[in-house]
Amino acid sequence: MPDSTNARGRYLAVCLNPVIQKTLVYDRLTKGEVNRSSEYRVDVAGKGVCSARVLGQLGREAIHLTQLGGPTRDWFLSMCSADGVRVRWVESGSDIRFCTTIIDKADRSATELVEEARPVKDGTADRVLEEFDRLLPEVVTVMLSGTKAAGFSPSIMPAMAARAAAAGKRLILDIKGRDLMESLPFRPCVAKPNLEELLQTYAPDKVESWRSGGDEDAMRHLVARIGREYKERHGAWLVVTRGSRSTLFWDGTALRECPARPVKVLNPIGSGDSFNVGVATALEDGATIAEAVAEGTRLGALNAERLKPGSIL
Repeated sequence: MPDSTNARGRYLAVCLNPVIQKTLVYDRLTKGEVNRSSEYRVDVAGKGVCSARVLGQLGREAIHLTQLGGPTRDWFLSMCSADGVRVRWVESGSDIRFCTTIIDKADRSATELVEEARPVKDGTADRVLEEFDRLLPEVVTVMLSGTKAAGFSPSIMPAMAARAAAAGKRLILDIKGRDLMESLPFRPCVAKPNLEELLQTYAPDKVESWRSGGDEDAMRHLVARIGREYKERHGAWLVVTRGSRSTLFWDGTALRECPARPVKVLNPIGSGDSFNVGVATALEDGATIAEAVAEGTRLGALNAERLKPGSIL
């Protein structure tokens, strides 16, 4: 199977929805008009790439596992190599999607335009699982993140969670919905959805209410209830990020809060992945869950201050 580096690593960052990310910066964006940008960049992205890149910037060894296809595959791999991101991939026949971040300096907003992935070809899931099994002996922590491209079986994320658990690996989940629910029985160390993803999974009727302010007390009660259930039934810490607002987490006895760091946000894309890396590396180093969340918050803020997505340097 193709391996761009033949590298061994301690972390395996899995994401089955690769991205080539274009970031465009405007002094002021005017809807319906021609807007010209002299500040822009193109990067490899996706949650697995961003996690592996930040791990590398911290001096940690990491391998990114994904599926690739189409005419931009070699370009994707060359950008990964330039960033020091070690990639193990399987051929999927699915063109790599493009996503675009539009940053408006006038109101300090970042708008994300997301392309949905093309379906992968039959047999891709089996090849991914075979490669996953080959990589497990090389790592101590497995990070499963993001959505998966169309064409994958709904069981592929839980299947990887099961294999990681059977191999005794530390498992970090940044997934949602059915992927999350069916992976929990394999006792992940941490489950880290953002608040909207948690609500979409457990209380979809509350999503719009939360976006407009919602009932803070009711939301916290829900997070506490789910956090208690995760720890008691699955042995997992529940950590819920909320963008620029404080992060909520269950510490085993109560719902706790970690304040967001005050920063001048330039580009938030990749901040959640940087947060995951902070949590994963801190826990590996023996930190408490509160200390791990604080480190995740620090790295997420560093990423948000930078134009390149999934970068803390």
